[in-house]
Amino acid sequence: MSSSRQNLRGMLVMLLAVSAFSIMDACLKALTPAYAPMQVAALRGLASLPLIALWVLWDGGLRQLVAVRWSLHLVRGVLSAFTLAAFAYGLRGLPLAETYALFFVAPLLMTGLAALVLGEPVDWRGWCAILVGFAGTLIVLRPTGAGMLTLAGLAVLASAVGYAVSSVMVRVLGRSDSTQSMVFWMLAMTSAFALALAWNEWAPIRPEHWRVLAVLAVAGALGQYAITEAFKLAAASRIAPLEYTALVWGIGFDWIFWRTLPDAATLAGAGVIIASGVYLIRRERVHTEAEHP
Repeated sequence: MSSSRQNLRGMLVMLLAVSAFSIMDACLKALTPAYAPMQVAALRGLASLPLIALWVLWDGGLRQLVAVRWSLHLVRGVLSAFTLAAFAYGLRGLPLAETYALFFVAPLLMTGLAALVLGEPVDWRGWCAILVGFAGTLIVLRPTGAGMLTLAGLAVLASAVGYAVSSVMVRVLGRSDSTQSMVFWMLAMTSAFALALAWNEWAPIRPEHWRVLAVLAVAGALGQYAITEAFKLAAASRIAPLEYTALVWGIGFDWIFWRTLPDAATLAGAGVIIASGVYLIRRERVHTEAEHP
């Protein structure tokens, strides 16, 4: 397969991944009024874990789950549980589109953390793009006393920070552990830690929510598989900007299910964040092509 066709296929699979994760997030939002954030985090992991286990059996077998860097997986599992719980708490108070607009700061945080922790090069233009992206979060939050500087908004930002730290850990784990082991242990440990923390206030699953959990399970597992496949097929610089199409899904789901639409300030802030992220990704692509013509 030619590189151009492979990149195109990777981009199409990435669009599938984003759509699947957006459906999963809509399911999480539907569950947040009825259950505590930590229980929602546990349900997200428990719902998709059986399907991920089947994927592991089909692609590589159980042996790849044993010889792993346990300490990093444990840290990532704890971090993932709190990240998911913070995201669920944010979904309880914010529409999907506004949640995504804030969460889009995560790629900028990843770049900054990779530079500080892993020593990956970021020039002054890159740091300027990161600062501009953070300015976009202020536009969305509107810290004027009448805006969105709320616990829900701050929880989404905390979730973005946790996601960025976890992604940097993936770069370290990826040097020794398989993709399947990273996905499986993240979900397994997220489920275990979140379940332990939510146990005392665990609410019985309502009958009308079993269908939601079924959709969540399939969408979460499909999204995880598709995003892994996308990064195998195409260069990250080609497909990473497609993550921002989640905003379109968020706006659509907000209108269909909750009859809300983002205001101009939210869209403007999201535009600033997205532009900064795309700029960083494009610069990375140019540098990579210059080093490996």
